[in-house]
Parts: sequence; structure tokens; C-alpha cells
Amino acid sequence: MKIFSILIVIKSVTIKNFHIFASEMNNTRFSTALHIMTILGSKPEEWHTSDWLAGSINVNPVIVRKEISVLREVGLVESKKGKEGGTRLGKNLNQITIAEIYNAVKNSEVLGKKNQHPNPQCEVGKVINQHLDLLFSETDEVVVNFLKEKSLKNFIEQFK
Repeated sequence: MKIFSILIVIKSVTIKNFHIFASEMNNTRFSTALHIMTILGSKPEEWHTSDWLAGSINVNPVIVRKEISVLREVGLVESKKGKEGGTRLGKNLNQITIAEIYNAVKNSEVLGKKNQHPNPQCEVGKVINQHLDLLFSETDEVVVNFLKEKSLKNFIEQFK
């Protein structure tokens, strides 16, 4: 019964509210990565240290370095070591969408995880994950398509 109520909630809210709903159900990796990218995009020519970025986010620098590593793997940032080192955008600010950042750090479906071992003797339990797979993928597609329309540049402009 709870699954159907979630489906109704998703279909009845606007896309803006849906985005908020989805964010509340996921972890903080996306918000941390977006915070990093917002700072880097605000001053794209500067190299920022993970310690400085961590101070802005108010998290341990190890968390920032982990997210920077993931963002670097997909080409969104570049880093250099040494005294003058740090991280900066790896591509033009005008070309970065919020969806790219989301996809880089996403580690679960928007709606969370499925129960791995539902009761195979139950009429619902034996097929629930097949139906959840479709629901989860459709929901994630809605979120990603929404975020594709949002640029990092436009997001940053809110802070000026």
C-alpha cells in the first residue's frame, strides 16, 4: 500500500517540488559536489584547495577530496599538486549542466534501495522488484532530464 501512495505523490507534485522531494531521499554527495562546483565556477581561473572548500561546506577535507576525485574522473574538474596546487573547473562553465554533476556522484536511485530478498512465497514479494525497477528508472529519468535543463552557470548566478 505504501508503494502506491509514493507513486501518487510523485505523479501529483510539480517538477520543482519533485526535485526537492527526490533530494531529501538521497544522500549528501550531490549537494557536496554541487557546492564544490559552485565555488569553482564562481572563480574558474583560481585553484582552490580541498581544505578551503571543506571549510565552506563545513565537512572534513577527505570528503571533499573524494568528491573531487569523482568529478575529475568525468572531466568536470582538474587538479594539480604542490604548494600552488588545488582544483578548478575542468571544462568551460557554460558547458556544465547540473545533470552532469548529479550523474557523477549518484550512487543510488532517487527513491532509495529495494529490499534485496522479498518473500518469494508472497504474491507481491515475488514480483515487487521487477515493478520497482521500472518505477525507479522512470523516476530517475525524470530527475536527470529536469537537471539537464539547469546549467551550473545559471545556478551560480543566484549567489551574486
